[in-house]
Amino acid sequence: MTSTASLTTGAGTRIHGLDSLRAVALGLGIVLHSLMPFHPGAGAWMFSDGQSSPVAQELVNGIHLFRMVLFMALAGYFGRMVLHRRGAGSYLRDRLLRIGLPAVAFWPFAVASTGVVIGIAAALQGWEPPALAPQGEAIDPLLLLSPGHLWFLLVLLQCVVLTLLARAVLLRALGRERGRRIAERIGAALASPAGVLLAAVPYTAGLLLQESIAGGLREPVTVLPTPSSLTAYLGAFLVGWFLHARPGSLQALARQWPWLLGAAAVLLVAASLLQGGSLPPLLHAPVLAVAGWATAYALLAVSVRFLHRESPAMRYLADASYWSYLMHLPIVLALGLALAGLDWPIAVKLLVTWAGTAVLLLVPYDLFVRSTWIGRWLNGRRRPRALRLGRRRVDPLA
Repeated sequence: MTSTASLTTGAGTRIHGLDSLRAVALGLGIVLHSLMPFHPGAGAWMFSDGQSSPVAQELVNGIHLFRMVLFMALAGYFGRMVLHRRGAGSYLRDRLLRIGLPAVAFWPFAVASTGVVIGIAAALQGWEPPALAPQGEAIDPLLLLSPGHLWFLLVLLQCVVLTLLARAVLLRALGRERGRRIAERIGAALASPAGVLLAAVPYTAGLLLQESIAGGLREPVTVLPTPSSLTAYLGAFLVGWFLHARPGSLQALARQWPWLLGAAAVLLVAASLLQGGSLPPLLHAPVLAVAGWATAYALLAVSVRFLHRESPAMRYLADASYWSYLMHLPIVLALGLALAGLDWPIAVKLLVTWAGTAVLLLVPYDLFVRSTWIGRWLNGRRRPRALRLGRRRVDPLA
């Protein structure tokens, strides 16, 4: 995860648009998981609400197309920034501390607890929880330690390690100056009007490596690397990495925001119309990949163009977004299960879930994370709390 301390330019000026975009990317993950009980696909989620909605299905599919490649691109952009300010060794240690360690330390609370929530709900409501394996088949031991929604931390760490290894080899083979020039050229190509097509190549390859492209990219279900997801997300990480290598790349994208936004809208509609169709994978996969990347590029462009001013509220949410995403799933599941038996409109259930989740994530964050050692661990520094309950003020630079 990118620390909040790293969301700055080389001159030390915080990139507020990308700061906000990070919060949006992680927040959309929470929205996506809250929509899953209403997805009409059989077995699409750990439980079904009983009500379904094609709108929920379209939102899930659309968010899934672009959200994680956008996040990985941001991680790559800021990753290269940190590397060039602190050095490769310091960058790797920082990623191990803030990505690798949380994947282990938060697993019992963020992932294992979801099984407890599902088990309790199944016992109280009288239904069978999802099985880890078909009846009569042995359970894969690796599924017992599934990373759950923390899979993105493992994939991101794999991207970091592979990128650093490749960088070390290429610097030795090409030399620092030649390597810099090549990286700049790649960044310029990615920031050009045709850059979306170049970015979509690894995404397309990742889709084609799967048995089926239905539902888009699939996340790893064990701690072992999955070729399809690693290919797509390593490609996304490198998009951000090379965009940082090219000075002015974000400004170049910002100037393209009108057509990128229009292209994203058209391609998302096209991707939706093609879902469940009979288009051959070799044609279907590129459409999904370009739609996902056009949306990611459009959001990058809009955020840089229009969200360049600091917003204290968005700054706070960006700081809280990592903690919130790590810890949201058992809360979203518990609230969704509690509402599943009620004959309320889906929109009302979602609003209750979102409001309850926000309170149950942000209040503990402010009280026990933001100004403590946990906040320093996750975000790079402790920050003053928003809620003042008579406790001492914390030096934000500590």
